[in-house]
Amino acid sequence: MDGDAAEAIVSDRELTDGFHMVIDALKLNGIRTIYHVPGIPVTDLGRMAQAEGLRVISFRHEQHAGYAAAAAGYLTGLPGVCLTVSAPGFLNGLTALAHATTNCWPMILISGSSEREIVDLQQGDYEEMDQLAVAKPLCKAAYRILHARDIGVGIARAIRTALSGRPGGVYLDLPASLLGQAMDAVEGAESLIRVVDPAPAQLPASKAVDRAIDVLKGAERPLVILGKGAAYAQCDETVRRFVETSGFPYIAMSMAKGLLPDIHPQYAGAARSLVLKDSDCVMLVGARLNWLLGHGKGRQWGEPGSKRFVHVDIEPTEMDSNQSIDAPLVGDIESVLESLLERMDGWKKPSDAWTGAVKAKVSANVDRMAPKLVNNSVPMDFHGALGRLRRVIADNPDAMLVNEGANTLDFARSIIDMYKPRKRLDVGTWGVMGVGMGTSVAAAVETGCPVIAVEGDSAFGFSGMEVETICRYGLPVCIVVFNNSGIYRGTDVNPVGEDPAPTVFVPEARYDLMMKAFGGEGVTARSPDDLERAVREALDSGKPTLVNAIIDPAAGTESGRIGNLNPQSVVKKT
Repeated sequence: MDGDAAEAIVSDRELTDGFHMVIDALKLNGIRTIYHVPGIPVTDLGRMAQAEGLRVISFRHEQHAGYAAAAAGYLTGLPGVCLTVSAPGFLNGLTALAHATTNCWPMILISGSSEREIVDLQQGDYEEMDQLAVAKPLCKAAYRILHARDIGVGIARAIRTALSGRPGGVYLDLPASLLGQAMDAVEGAESLIRVVDPAPAQLPASKAVDRAIDVLKGAERPLVILGKGAAYAQCDETVRRFVETSGFPYIAMSMAKGLLPDIHPQYAGAARSLVLKDSDCVMLVGARLNWLLGHGKGRQWGEPGSKRFVHVDIEPTEMDSNQSIDAPLVGDIESVLESLLERMDGWKKPSDAWTGAVKAKVSANVDRMAPKLVNNSVPMDFHGALGRLRRVIADNPDAMLVNEGANTLDFARSIIDMYKPRKRLDVGTWGVMGVGMGTSVAAAVETGCPVIAVEGDSAFGFSGMEVETICRYGLPVCIVVFNNSGIYRGTDVNPVGEDPAPTVFVPEARYDLMMKAFGGEGVTARSPDDLERAVREALDSGKPTLVNAIIDPAAGTESGRIGNLNPQSVVKKT
């Protein structure tokens, strides 16, 4: 065959390129949504992904697109995908990537980047940065793809890494030249990989299960703590069977609320202080003894050495991180709980003395709180406002609740009951402010359910421009801004000058007008009754809505309920 004939055959072959191979690899692995901010060099990748049937949700800022991808990973059990531009856009997405990794949620941050040969010699390319090196400390793994034939492998590795073992964030670096690389379409399709069983069951050792059973049998005052890992596991029926078979009182960390309804007779959330202090055996299921639980130490946990711990976690190194774990159970939550249940025939439940004391404390605290939750004070306080939202959620248990702030978050955790799993999304392990709008978008997109986002006015300020995104896509999101005109409170005073105090905002700012500016509904509510009415109307309409809830500026407390983490100066100026 002469050269002209060979060239003609090659020219007749169907070609593909890096753009289409990235899209095909994601689709092959069940990815259906990309959270994105367009720009160089990934603008066309977003366009083509949309044209190929993926849903591409375009944000105003990469951080919020990343928070959406992180929440999507938690809700779906598939990696949420965030697509950003290079350098500054990549850096904006890193906070969300680290947030996903810290919370153990699967997420892939895909960023375009500058050309390697220029970056490595530091010759000053457009948005030059060694993004792979920057990302590595903040996620489970970071990969760079240089050749189109490796796209299938690169995306498969990212997916398996994000999902396997303890889930987390993965960074995938795509230099601009990769996207335009052409190759034979048949060879390209053959190079793609569909990931099989990326998160295989991890069964606990039989001896470990026997040890745990012995510890639990010896407990007189047992307690179960459910964490968001138990919600992520999506083995809700197994969790319910274990809790009810054991008969143990249980509490749920904020994003585990609803695994069993908060009105369940074994739920001890309203007696949290009692059960943490007086229990003699604590079983952690998908929860960690980190700062959110006081590291398992201090007065709230009773006398040192008064408790034995059983800990269920897929990561062995989590054990003994703060307290000695008497019975470590390493494995996935469903496998561990099923193994325990197999050994619980004829299980003897805790004594009436313990369960009765817990129920009595729950009842007393609920009764004590009840009058505060029905007040109709003007201006509103947190109890009156959240008491009304509590009723709205009770009547709409399928609605997604997104929650962030200081006082707004801390009061809502204990006041608003949840009835179904994975319906509550908040700031997570890091306590990150600004997750609200991105998380709300993901909650609406991934579940199709209405969303109520209960935001402190400070927290809302981090991501408020994304109300345009919510309006642009017509998402059924009702944002409630608890507007007390400041951070923690709106009453601080600058003692030496005319500038406002650092924690004070414009009094009674009109956040409702922001939503109206983009075509949504905006309402101001000054009483709990007005607030409840406005939120119910928003849910009925399904329209993007912002309710500007005017809260008493003096109602809040410093840093919510974690003011002890704010160090206090001991020096007084004279």
